[in-house]
Amino acid sequence: MIYLMEKYFTVFSVSAFKFILGPVTGYFLELSQLETIITTVLGMMATVIIIAYAGSSLRDRVLRLFFRKRRIFSPRNRKVVKIWRKYGVWGVAFLTPLLFSPPIGAAIAVSFGEKKMKIFSSMLASAIFWGIFFTYLVLLGGEKVTYYFS
Repeated sequence: MIYLMEKYFTVFSVSAFKFILGPVTGYFLELSQLETIITTVLGMMATVIIIAYAGSSLRDRVLRLFFRKRRIFSPRNRKVVKIWRKYGVWGVAFLTPLLFSPPIGAAIAVSFGEKKMKIFSSMLASAIFWGIFFTYLVLLGGEKVTYYFS
């Protein structure tokens, strides 16, 4: 039982900081697809909740950590603003697992002044969608690798 909890905690922890690592880690730890999806989603959502409720000081620290030597009007920042203006919180939430990490995606949503419940619902929908997608993608890729090397 303790060993299983360690597996869950590992997937939870890595997906809290880099979403795609959750399904990859779950696959290598031999968790079921459902276990992997649930722990990956929970990891991302824990980070989103912490960033949303921690306030501006934690958000500013996270942004300084990841954007410390960048210009304010860098090409990446312009893309973020363009995505926000065109798609809002749903666009940022949808792209968070792909382009950003959960802390950065949550910090972006909070920095644009979006309501917490809208951030939570959009990030949860995104996490569930991408959790399922990446888990099955990793499973299919892992089965092909295993097939070729066996």
